[in-house]
Amino acid sequence: MGKVVHFEVHVDDMERAKTFYGEVFGWTFENWSEYAGMPYFGAVTGDADAMGINGALVQRRGPAPQPGQPVNGFACTMGVADYDAVEAKILSLGGKVALPKYALPGMAWQGYYLDTENNVIGIHQPDANAK
Repeated sequence: MGKVVHFEVHVDDMERAKTFYGEVFGWTFENWSEYAGMPYFGAVTGDADAMGINGALVQRRGPAPQPGQPVNGFACTMGVADYDAVEAKILSLGGKVALPKYALPGMAWQGYYLDTENNVIGIHQPDANAK
């Protein structure tokens, strides 16, 4: 079975992306650039005992996706405890709404955003009362 074990977010501005993901989601970063042979920062996304995976920010090697272009790759969704507070952080740090908050009835609140590097990311707040 092919379980996802790592992800990479392609970025134009490494420091800007580290600030965005660090401030919004509390991620921390380890410099793995020497090992990778290019700008590459491992992303620690939470406690080792918690469900989820770690990943990395990698220097983009081509043009960023253009607005309105269909997603070409995977969109990662992060679980959050307070959707509205996380959305406010995303917007205050330069992110943009891609698909506004909507209910997954009886399950959760979901929405999609563009990060500072024009990548699509999702946020998901479990809520049995969502409608």
